[in-house]
Order: sequence, then C-alpha cells, then structure tokens
Amino acid sequence: MADRPKRRKYRDNPYILSYCEEKNLYIVTFKDVTGKINKIEVQEEIYKALDRFELDDIKEMNEYDRHIEHSEIYEDNLCARAMDKPTGLEDYIIQKSTFEDLKKAIDMLPEVQKRRIKKYYFEDKTEQQIADEENATHQSVHIILERAIENLKKILKN
Repeated sequence: MADRPKRRKYRDNPYILSYCEEKNLYIVTFKDVTGKINKIEVQEEIYKALDRFELDDIKEMNEYDRHIEHSEIYEDNLCARAMDKPTGLEDYIIQKSTFEDLKKAIDMLPEVQKRRIKKYYFEDKTEQQIADEENATHQSVHIILERAIENLKKILKN
C-alpha cells in the first residue's frame, strides 16, 4: 500500500489517508477511543473529500502560523518603535517651517500643549512617559498632542 506524500501532520488530525494502486483501494486509518488502530475502505469521493479537508486545514494552519510569526512583537522591537516615530503630514509641515517659525508657533500654544509638544518631539519621550511624569492618563496626553499639532498646522499655515 502506498501512502500519499508526507504532509505536515497536525496532532489533532484523527486519520491517515492511503491509496493502494494494485487493488485500487482508498483507505482511511484511524484510532478509536480505546486506542486501537482501524483501517477501513472508503469510496473515492469520500477519500477525495477527506483529502481536500486535510489540505484546507493545513492551509489554514500555515496562514495562522505566518500570522502569529509576523505579529509577534519583542521588547526590543517595541522599544525601537517607540523611539522611531513615523513622519506624518503634520511632522512634514513642521519640518518645512523654519526653526524660528516653529519656535514662535509653539510659544503661541496653550501651556499644556506647549509643554507636551516639547517633551514628545524635542525630548523624545513617549506619550506614556509624559503621562507618568504629569500624573495624567495616556489618552489625555494623546488628545492634547493631537490638538497641539492641529493648532501648530493652523498657526504655520498663516
């Protein structure tokens, strides 16, 4: 009896599919609840359906593994991401302004916005670090920074 080519075997797969060319038999091998190995002959359609289900399961397992592999975030990645802030449209507008224009615009902000903008962009602190320092919530720091950037864009456009 010739087994099909080896596939990645999932530990919970309850059966093994085999095909005997000499006798043109389709065999499903499985363990029953007592642990006894059973081999039964099945019709070709059932064999093909089980084969297709097994391939679909393997495909889903591979996609899941790739998703987990790519979504794992390690401490060093998190640290690098926190320090390496992406440049957005607001950052681009600020970068295109002269330093003096930017300094004047920041001085025009309300005190809390001014302080948090300086900590976030010039002292390279994260929103959570600012929140911890100022005994505030992360959400409030985030909202204030968004408002400060909106205000800076308005000031720098004029």
